Amino acid sequence: MFTTYQEALDWIHGRLRLGIKPGLTRMEWMMDKLGSPEKKIKAVHVGGTNGKGSTVTFLRSILQAGGYTVGTFTSPYIEQFNERISVNGKPISDVEILELTNVIKPLADELEDTELGGPTEFEVITAMAFYYFANTSNIDIVIFEVGLGGRFDSTNIIQPLASIITNIGLDHTAILGNTYEEIAFEKAGIIKENTPIFTAVKHPGALKVIEEMAEKRSAPIYRLNQEFQISGHESIAKGEVFALKSKSLSYEELEISMIGQHQTENAALAVLAADYLKQAGFKVTEQSIRKGLIEAYWPGRFEVLSENPLVIIDGAHNQEGITALVHELSSRYKDRNIHIVFAALRDKKLDEMIGMLDGIADQISFVSFDFPRAAKAEELHQISRSTSKQAVDDWQPHLLDKVKNQHKNEMLVVTGSLYFISEAKPFIIKSLKTHNAI
Repeated sequence: MFTTYQEALDWIHGRLRLGIKPGLTRMEWMMDKLGSPEKKIKAVHVGGTNGKGSTVTFLRSILQAGGYTVGTFTSPYIEQFNERISVNGKPISDVEILELTNVIKPLADELEDTELGGPTEFEVITAMAFYYFANTSNIDIVIFEVGLGGRFDSTNIIQPLASIITNIGLDHTAILGNTYEEIAFEKAGIIKENTPIFTAVKHPGALKVIEEMAEKRSAPIYRLNQEFQISGHESIAKGEVFALKSKSLSYEELEISMIGQHQTENAALAVLAADYLKQAGFKVTEQSIRKGLIEAYWPGRFEVLSENPLVIIDGAHNQEGITALVHELSSRYKDRNIHIVFAALRDKKLDEMIGMLDGIADQISFVSFDFPRAAKAEELHQISRSTSKQAVDDWQPHLLDKVKNQHKNEMLVVTGSLYFISEAKPFIIKSLKTHNAI
């Protein structure tokens, strides 16, 4: 038994040593021991390469605006570990994390002695989430974000009311496959019998795989630019405006506070899924949709931490994320001198990501950070073709210097791995407070 939150957290993080072990057998074993909590939850399942967290947030915010109590399970965390299991956007308490860990640890120990082997960090946290949501009586619905892939992801033991696949990109190729079609097959594994699937996937080959799986499982499918359309998009100072139309709904001038054209697609998926939930007895109004969209906030996604000095963080951790970041920087900040600070995991397509950043950055710094799969600053530096680049091993004093000495026409963009962003964000906020107080 653990007696402190820190002991519990250390044990959970210690399971990172087990790496990633795709498969559902360990989850099913633990769920059986816990009395099948996953069967007691009304849920929506959200998969895809990018945009999962934002889509979860839009949907949660819409339902919350309608008066519902909404659980969410997301990963990784940006500001604190507890946010991975949240209710109405509020992370559960340290005491609850401690209690949940004490429920799951004996099962993990028992599982360790079987041929299945011990559960991974992600499996432990997923089991904690299922147990928590099933045993917290006032929660109306839970939105589960897929951790990796879909078919063999730990969350894929639920029978959701609806499923969402945001998009498909070439990420985690060592595990999910090297082509859009192979990755789409893994993502499409969350499609369940007779359960609607909402998707913004555009790649023709990937979409075909999803369509075939939907047909095989008799799942109604709602596709961007087919069953629903986005039009009239316009970027505004602090967000986006767009129109959305489908067979069952038509909305003009929907406004979101998250920045980026790609966020209109995530918002549209959330609106369609929310509208569909009416069939399950949820009351979703135009007012709750509009209110929910504009209030939705997801940390670390093109987030402006300060206007003066201008500091933005963005968890652009793969090619698709970098493409969206570069698009927003080039359209919104043409007149600024852009300094990018970038950290990444070694198993990403670094040459293409760095190539795109080289093209937009006036200066670029590559930094190391403490994570098992993190690339070293020098490795990233060698890939870059920029004529104004540097490798920095100690990122904290470097960021502090950039915040303190930024000129009026400059901006600082901190991007890359979400694991890095989760460390950098609180440090930058503290630095900004100190700097502005001087």
